[in-house]
Amino acid sequence: MSSAMKIASTGMSDAEWNARCELAALYRICHDLGWTDTINTHMSVRVPGEPEHFLINNYGEMFDEITASSLIKMDMAGNVIGEGGKFNAAGFTIHSGIYKARPDANCVLHTHTRAGGGVSLMKRGLRPISQDALHVYDDVVYHEYGVPATVEECEALGRSCATGSCVVLLNHGLLTLGETIHGAMMRLYMLERACELELIARQLDEKPVEIAPFVIEKAAARMKKMRPTWEYGRAEFEGMMRSVDRKGHKYRC
Repeated sequence: MSSAMKIASTGMSDAEWNARCELAALYRICHDLGWTDTINTHMSVRVPGEPEHFLINNYGEMFDEITASSLIKMDMAGNVIGEGGKFNAAGFTIHSGIYKARPDANCVLHTHTRAGGGVSLMKRGLRPISQDALHVYDDVVYHEYGVPATVEECEALGRSCATGSCVVLLNHGLLTLGETIHGAMMRLYMLERACELELIARQLDEKPVEIAPFVIEKAAARMKKMRPTWEYGRAEFEGMMRSVDRKGHKYRC
């Protein structure tokens, strides 16, 4: 079924279909980057014009199987809207908790990568020791491991992300949120890079070269202005989408 027929048959808005296509592309991008954990972990986007609804993966699909139409639509109470599908209870807890706590967040990304998981084993493991870390360091918060899929964990995560959009889930992995899909993706890319370099640095026989405090402060000030803008991460994300298109990924269906 073409995208036009799909929109017409469901009464879906053009804005929702475009969001579905970008989110499905994002899953394919994460697959190509190796940020997968079989069918686990999840990415979501708030439905444009419907702040109480969000799109998330149909639980059971691998990242390279997800398409725009296979994404499921949910409300903040855990109900699936429209055609049925499966969702991961812990995934619903994480994403709904953040959307409730952060009205400015329109996209939430969560991964279980080795680098992110490694840094998550340390209380405050990320240090401002690389250019990549400076991209996110002022926006990093840490969330203690709680009981998955509980109301308490949903509320606790909302409190943790109140002051930062790059979250290290202790003993677990990474999470980012953003005003746009591309903004959340850019945060995750730089956070993942920072974690990779952090783990490399901890394996060296000497301390890493220190970055001057005034440089760290200047970087934080610059990033605070840049991250909320529409342009943040857009060019990078469009380039990633072109890459998955060249590889023949069929996600716009």
